[in-house]
Amino acid sequence: MADSPVESSGTRAAPERIASATGSENLFVRLVAPAPRVVVKADLLPAVSALSLVALLGLPIGWVWSRLAPPQESVLGEQGTLTPLLVESYHDFDAIAIFALLAFAAGLLTAAVLWLLRGRRGPVLLIAGALGSLVASWLGIQLGASFAAGLYAMPSNPRLGDLIAIAPEINTHWVLLTQPLGVALGYGLAASWNGLDDLGRRLG
Repeated sequence: MADSPVESSGTRAAPERIASATGSENLFVRLVAPAPRVVVKADLLPAVSALSLVALLGLPIGWVWSRLAPPQESVLGEQGTLTPLLVESYHDFDAIAIFALLAFAAGLLTAAVLWLLRGRRGPVLLIAGALGSLVASWLGIQLGASFAAGLYAMPSNPRLGDLIAIAPEINTHWVLLTQPLGVALGYGLAASWNGLDDLGRRLG
């Protein structure tokens, strides 16, 4: 019967003694590679840097969204009330859909860039990318609303019955999850396609 493998605290392969098939005293030695472990301390600082850089994606996402999202044409009524035209109310969904598509595409792009950091591949970098994407989505919504408000400002002297373009806005917080989901999906697909126990870190 084979002896138990010799444990090794490092990353070098550990020898394993195997008896011959005839049961004789001749023994063979086989090198057994240690199981890869999740590296936290070494990946912590790069993960924080990646989180900060990914969060900055909220600036271009918000700017592009403010240019693509359509305004809502509304009629100025009494006491300053704004009543959207019949078909213009659908632009609320358009604003959310455009932001979701931009955020999801940014998430997939972020996952591809993070995967190229071969020496830091692992769950630590994935979590950092997802958290940074969450911050980027929140920042994109805030900045996008500011950019859109500058593009579609209220007229200085509006009159009753005037047609006014209302800046687009996002009224749901569920869209914040779109970019982190894109990061998790892209990184998870890359990891499953890789097939290596350490995701190729030793080759970096």
